[in-house]
Amino acid sequence: MIEIENLSKSFGEVQALAGLSLTACDGAVTGLIGPNGAGKTTAFRVVYGLLIPDTGAARVDGIDVATDRMAAQRHLGVLPDVRGLYPRLTAREHIRYFGQLHGSSGQALEADIDELIERLGMQDFADRPAKGYSRGQELKVALGRALVHRPHNLILDEPTNGLDVMSSRAVRDLIFEMKGKGHCILLASHIMSEVSLLCDKLVICAEGRVVAEGTPDQMRQETGTEDLEEVFVRILKRAGMLHAAHEMTAKFARQKGGEAA
Repeated sequence: MIEIENLSKSFGEVQALAGLSLTACDGAVTGLIGPNGAGKTTAFRVVYGLLIPDTGAARVDGIDVATDRMAAQRHLGVLPDVRGLYPRLTAREHIRYFGQLHGSSGQALEADIDELIERLGMQDFADRPAKGYSRGQELKVALGRALVHRPHNLILDEPTNGLDVMSSRAVRDLIFEMKGKGHCILLASHIMSEVSLLCDKLVICAEGRVVAEGTPDQMRQETGTEDLEEVFVRILKRAGMLHAAHEMTAKFARQKGGEAA
């Protein structure tokens, strides 16, 4: 379980988080959704220990990240918004390195690496240096790093961004499998079809705070529309966040234009 309680975080005059609270439960996929600048990535960075909040707390399986960061990280796998690959390391070496950081070694680690390479479709580039990888290849390596230590909790920031259709399906199947085994998954995505398919619970945030939460069906019923994109726009407008609503509408239009192309 991942718990975020009343998080606040400022960068100079910019208030990135303003009392954000949410709970992502075991055996479920929780989607944290919102326009750019809503605070999603900042909240994720607090949970995995990269940022210290001004106020509030983040816990992973009951472990306070601020007071015992290393213990919390052992329970957490992270696919960050910035993949951050080392250009001279191969995909296999990246995953092995992260496995070793989490205490894995020997034949057990190598078996886990081989399984991830096959599962994520990395056979063609597993032993090639990362310099020159496509966005999709970089994402697969970053996802392999996040999974190699078999964490109970996952944070996935845009988990299929840049992947082709078959690779996206493989990632979704993996998410469903982990949910079925009782794992906690917290993700952010701007792909509304993916959100609708994957998420058991949605948390909509804007301006660093939660403006609505519930199941996709509850939100559809509450807003009187079946279109999940329109659900988000109506909720943001209702919360008095017209700028965020217009931004989200424009983002959806750009995505649809890209898909049509």
